[in-house]
Amino acid sequence: MSLTPEQVQQVAHLARLELKPEKTTLYAQQLSNILAMVDQLTAVDTAGVMPMAHPLELTQRLRADVVSEPNRREAYQAHAPAVDAGLFLVPKVIE
Repeated sequence: MSLTPEQVQQVAHLARLELKPEKTTLYAQQLSNILAMVDQLTAVDTAGVMPMAHPLELTQRLRADVVSEPNRREAYQAHAPAVDAGLFLVPKVIE
């Protein structure tokens, strides 16, 4: 897919970006190159490929899931204007 300088100018206008006229042709060529690369990627058959979270088989070092702070809910909610069943009550802002 090839973009024209006019299309790049229109997209810049919609995105509220200031684009200098002398750079429009350069940006059109660069964006067209990016779109051509994306077309190449979409042409690859990935039907049997499993999704990966990371290219290397690594395991994360996780800390132990233990309580490290005391429960201070009542102390924090003592200053709240409205509390019900341990939850802060706030005014309704969407009708």
